[in-house]
Order: sequence, then C-alpha cells, then structure tokens
Amino acid sequence: MSGPADGLPPLREVIAAHGLGAKKALGQNFLLDLNLTGKIARAAAPLEETEVLEIGPGPGGLTRALLLAGAKRVVAVERDARCLPALEEIAARWPGRLEVIEGDAMEIDPRPLLKGPAQVVANLPYNIGTALFAGWMEAEWPPFWRRLTLMFQREVAERIVAAPGSGAYGRLAILAQWRATPRILFEVPPQAFTPPPKVTSAIVSVTPAEPVAPADLAALSRVTAAAFGQRRKMLRQSLRPLGGAERMLEAAGIDGARRAETLTIPEFCALARAL
Repeated sequence: MSGPADGLPPLREVIAAHGLGAKKALGQNFLLDLNLTGKIARAAAPLEETEVLEIGPGPGGLTRALLLAGAKRVVAVERDARCLPALEEIAARWPGRLEVIEGDAMEIDPRPLLKGPAQVVANLPYNIGTALFAGWMEAEWPPFWRRLTLMFQREVAERIVAAPGSGAYGRLAILAQWRATPRILFEVPPQAFTPPPKVTSAIVSVTPAEPVAPADLAALSRVTAAAFGQRRKMLRQSLRPLGGAERMLEAAGIDGARRAETLTIPEFCALARAL
C-alpha cells in the first residue's frame, strides 16, 4: 500500500474520492504501482539540482514519487480539470515545491515556467507522446532540459533507439540520435496501470550530446521525411520531390539504389548538407 511514506492517501483512494476514471480520449492510463513510480523517480536522480517538468500527472502518482525523491520543484502540466483537486492536495503536502498548470502540453511553452536547469520526467499520454518528444528534439539547441526520462509504448521506445537496418529505424531514431543519446532503461507491464493498456511500456532516458555530424535541422528534417515517406523505394526515387536527387546523392557519395533504412545518421547529415 502507499500512503505512509508521504502521509497522503493511497492512489486508489484518491481516484475513488475524486471520481477519476481514466479517459481514453486523453490517452490516460494511471500508473498506480508506487514501486514503479519510485523506480522512475530514482532513474531520473539526482533531482535536487534541477527543476522537473512533468506532463500529464493525472492523480499524481509519479508527482508524489518525484517530490519524495527530493525534487526541488515540480511543474506539472495537466489538461484534465478533474485531476486538479488531487494535485492541489499534493501541493499542500509539499508547500512551494509543486506548481500545477492547467492546460494542453502541446500548446504550452514550458520554458518561462522553469527557473533554472530542468529535466522532464513523465508518463506521457499515449496520444501525444511521440509528437511532444519530436517537438523537444527539434527545438532550440542546446535544449532547456538536461535529461528526459519518459514513458512510451515499447514500440515507440524501440523506434527512438533503433539502429540502421532494423525495421524500427526511421525519422524518430534520427531525430533522437543526431544530437542526443537515448537508451531504454526498463519495461513497465500493462498490469501496472489502471486501466491496463493493451501494450507494454518502456522508460527511455535521453541526454543531449554533440551532433554526430554537422547538418541544418530543417534540411535534415526534409531529407528524412522524404526518404522515409517512401521507405520501400530507392533513394533516387524517394528523394525526387526535393529536386536534384541525383546531384544530392552524388555530392553526399551515396548510391541512389540504396533505401532509407540502410543509411547511417552521418550519411543523412551529408544529404542534408547537399540539399
């Protein structure tokens, strides 16, 4: 049972008291296993030196674990107004350390809310997780965060860490690995959630790094979108919409008969420079 560690009621009681049935339309699956929320918070440690941005806290299971683990300050963005009273109870237990923002994480710029070095720790809502992650990887660099510790469906996690030549390798892997280091830390089974999703989840850690090769982000985005948009085709065909495909391939020293999933990230960067 939860409760004793932070003096707050067990999460099942919180959910019952506030009538918080998970909403499929919001991509909600509440993580009630406190051993797991604690494990995620420990994976993001040390927390004392950074502020934490949490997206979609729901009834606050992970929020409680982050505060217990010593997070100096947590800024939690939640669009479901039903969850706000439960989060306010947590804020009252940890005065000055939890700020709850009601709103859509897809529309809120978190940077003005954070007062210093930050990291993002979140059980991301399934329906916006990939889009949020891609947005963070394509934003200004170096980023506002020192590290991301995020939960995704395992299939998405595998796409983030995929290597060239694998079926999961695509645009998401290139975005994640061009100037950051992602790795899967551990898996989370469906039964850890209420309601249980139909898929296994995974925790992914991402830290910024030096770009593996020089490239302009906009050009790299265009090249990868074209190449993987028609991944079954040879590059000389899939890159044709960009104009001058043969010239680009020649400048980058890449055989136009190859397919997108065989190219390394430095090779994609060479194509972006040629573009």
